[in-house]
Amino acid sequence: MAVHDLIARIRARVDDLNRSERKVADVILNDPDAAIGMSIATLAQAATVSEPTVNRFCRNFETKGYPDFKIQLAQSLAGGTPYVSRSVERDDNAAAYTDKIIGATIAALDEARRSVDPKRIERIVDHLSQARQISFFALGASAPAAFDAQNKFFRFNLPVTAYSDVLMQRMTAAAAHTGDVIVAISYTGRTRDLVEVTQVARESGALTIGITREGSPLADVCSEILPVDLPEDTEVYMPMTSRMIHMALIDVLATGVTLRRGESFLPHLKKIKDSLRPTKFPPAEEH
Repeated sequence: MAVHDLIARIRARVDDLNRSERKVADVILNDPDAAIGMSIATLAQAATVSEPTVNRFCRNFETKGYPDFKIQLAQSLAGGTPYVSRSVERDDNAAAYTDKIIGATIAALDEARRSVDPKRIERIVDHLSQARQISFFALGASAPAAFDAQNKFFRFNLPVTAYSDVLMQRMTAAAAHTGDVIVAISYTGRTRDLVEVTQVARESGALTIGITREGSPLADVCSEILPVDLPEDTEVYMPMTSRMIHMALIDVLATGVTLRRGESFLPHLKKIKDSLRPTKFPPAEEH
């Protein structure tokens, strides 16, 4: 894994660490900028552990020791916004929880930007550009992303639907044919109903695309996936950042299809945009 992923690697493995090493991880993840400036003694004191525990922690992350660990941590911060574990606490005031939620979203989008595979994007844009019709499936908190996708893709002069109802998804999947594309959106990829209807769609001949976790049950039944593998605890608190990433990826795919259509397609998009002018009040005059 790349050096700039050190913070992500710590987050991914924090639950597997022993109690003492987890204390070290918590101090670093809570404020990685401050950790860079700490001596090994200071970090050990902040984590209430021994210096050998800090050294053992560093070696667990494939560094030669504490000095090398700090170098890689600095490079990790320089590579992008760190995805820091900053959960909302019961006594947080408005300033604190606003900063945490928006900061986590910014960090998640930055990590998605650095981890997305352009080759996958190209392949999926190919499939969407050539589709006979497209259906977006999602459930629960992922449903807004499906309807946002419908709002964007209907402009491409092809039939587009979005369903958050399992029965409609199942019937649409059963009626699918070769040339149809079904896009299933799920952060966890573990929702049984969505996995089942996606499998039905694939067996019916549709090409299935998953915007989901790599290696999840949903990913296993998809012809192609666009991975979303960022840390988010969906068991304890309502998912937040994943929705933003889903919508950002939908924007990426819609932009790719627009560019494939070429400049000759732009007047069509302008016509749709102009059709909304009579529905709006004129902008306020500046004084």
